[in-house]
Amino acid sequence: MSSTSQRTKVTLLHISFWCVYLSVFLYQVSSFQRGRDMDWDKILSIVSTQVIFVALLSYINYFFFLPGLIGKENKWKYVIQFLVTFAVIISLRIYFERDILNVSENREGYLYSTRFIVQVVTSNLFIVIFVGMLRFAEDWFELEARRKEIEHEKLAAELNFLKAQINPHFLFNTLNNLYYLAYSKSENTAEVVAKLSQMMRYMIYDSNHPNVLLSKEIEYMQNYISLERLRLNDQIPIKFEVIGNAENLRITPLIFITFLENAFKHGVSNSNPKAWVNVTIQLQDKQCVYTVENSLVEKPESSEKSGIGLQNVKRRLDLSYPNQYKLITENKKNVYLIQLTLALS
Repeated sequence: MSSTSQRTKVTLLHISFWCVYLSVFLYQVSSFQRGRDMDWDKILSIVSTQVIFVALLSYINYFFFLPGLIGKENKWKYVIQFLVTFAVIISLRIYFERDILNVSENREGYLYSTRFIVQVVTSNLFIVIFVGMLRFAEDWFELEARRKEIEHEKLAAELNFLKAQINPHFLFNTLNNLYYLAYSKSENTAEVVAKLSQMMRYMIYDSNHPNVLLSKEIEYMQNYISLERLRLNDQIPIKFEVIGNAENLRITPLIFITFLENAFKHGVSNSNPKAWVNVTIQLQDKQCVYTVENSLVEKPESSEKSGIGLQNVKRRLDLSYPNQYKLITENKKNVYLIQLTLALS
């Protein structure tokens, strides 16, 4: 929430409170005049006096005394300042109503009674405390808004950091592929460079948004698979299938690619003629089920290098889809499966 919007809401809250209070107090004072001619001059004089003095007292406390109490927690200084100011303003208010307004000769005895003083003190004290509570409530909401803003900025920074780690990981793998093609003088080298340029454009521009169209993410994955097919000379069966309508669905960018990279890194080898990769994206309403299955080499190496990528994507899922995703991994004999279920926007 912006500071301007916050101040506007606070101002409207105070105005609403005083309008309600003025209406109620005006009704109470005018009720004494029922059954006889209404003297609106006297009624308005009484109401104006009460509202002016209690508002003065409330906002001296609100703007000058409470900030010191909240900031420095000097309770005794606050109590002394408040009591002295309260006594002075209440005395002035009583003097003004008794000797200047002289609101009603018939009620003069009441104006000079202890009951009148107690009523003025208690009613004004109640209003001052209520307005003061608004100050505490406003400060709490402001602190809460700042805390959420800081938390949001922290999460955004962490997400950007995790996403930035994906790019070098992807570049490392793709440059290895490009080096292999260039070294073997493959005629597909130019096509690889073109597809790499298209993918880098997506990573630099589109993926900087909190979420992207799922169709863009799928296109990115298809380009990646095309690069792998070129590297492998189409010798390895690779299946990529999208079931359902991906239009108008949005997803956090670069969530799927880490699982796909690992499928090729640990499940595909030119020396393994039985290698394969199956990728399926199944969509129903706004639910997405992403499944990656791949063969495993006979002696898969430990996940030291790929572990960072998997940890990053799990952390990104926790930040981007809290309690909105389900990740299943299965490591069977010669087959590795990962299934991610997401609630898309």
